[in-house]
Amino acid sequence: MTNNDFIGLAISYVYATSLLVIGEALRRLFAVKPDLTRKVIHIGAGMWVFGVLLLFNRWQIGIIPFATFIGLNYLFYRYRIIGAMDTEDSSPGTVYFAISVTLLFGLLWRPDGPVDSVAIAVAGIMAMTWGDALAALIGRRFGQHKYQVGNSVRSWEGSAAMFVASTVVIFLVLLLLPGSSLSPLATPLGLGWALLTAVVSATFATLVEAVSPHGTDNLSVPLVAAGVVWIMQAF
Repeated sequence: MTNNDFIGLAISYVYATSLLVIGEALRRLFAVKPDLTRKVIHIGAGMWVFGVLLLFNRWQIGIIPFATFIGLNYLFYRYRIIGAMDTEDSSPGTVYFAISVTLLFGLLWRPDGPVDSVAIAVAGIMAMTWGDALAALIGRRFGQHKYQVGNSVRSWEGSAAMFVASTVVIFLVLLLLPGSSLSPLATPLGLGWALLTAVVSATFATLVEAVSPHGTDNLSVPLVAAGVVWIMQAF
């Protein structure tokens, strides 16, 4: 590894630690409820994929921070070490989160060419980062109309938030990331195709989120959303 790799890893771990400290500070000092601090950490962690793209030039090194947190998040969840992230009734969603990011970046991020498909990975991750988080927050706050699929109970308000947020973030990723300095080798999409892809993939992500039980949406949503984007770009 190069010096830049070590610096990138150090920055990544400092950033992750800072998120956990901020979450705990919000919970302890300002009495913010764990369901909100968990989402603050969730969104902050998801957005770090852009930091990874900025700091690393090799995917084998860039996936190390998220891969590390597969094990760390399991320990945090198993022993309820961080109250801002895991409570007694929490799901292992943080573990699934780290697994999904590691898988998508490991499969699709190729900054050294010949073609980089990391925009597909990031689109799926952003659907999880923003769509899933806003679905939970809005569903809890405004979800008056419930529905149940299997063991999963959701609200129409939360699902609507999931669809809108996922459409917006997927569209922005597909429109702006390919061909940019963060992914110069990816093929840019036209405005219309980016929008159509965003709507279709957000629809599938919303359906999957509605039926995924006990935190598994952190695995199913990004993988399904990215898979739909990949299929639409391929055909």
